[in-house]
Amino acid sequence: MYTPLTGICLLGASISAIAAVGSVFELSSGAPELGMAVTGSILAASIPMTIFLFMTAVKNSK
Repeated sequence: MYTPLTGICLLGASISAIAAVGSVFELSSGAPELGMAVTGSILAASIPMTIFLFMTAVKNSK
């Protein structure tokens, strides 16, 4: 069953996945705009957040 929490979790998972992909591209360019430490921390935080939010959405929708 679909609930508003499912939609919010999927939205958050999508945004954090986009942030992860963007961070990878920024880091691979060699000179990220925000610096290596900030971009790396965004990447490190967004990967587990994406997994957590997606799994929460799946569990909530059952």
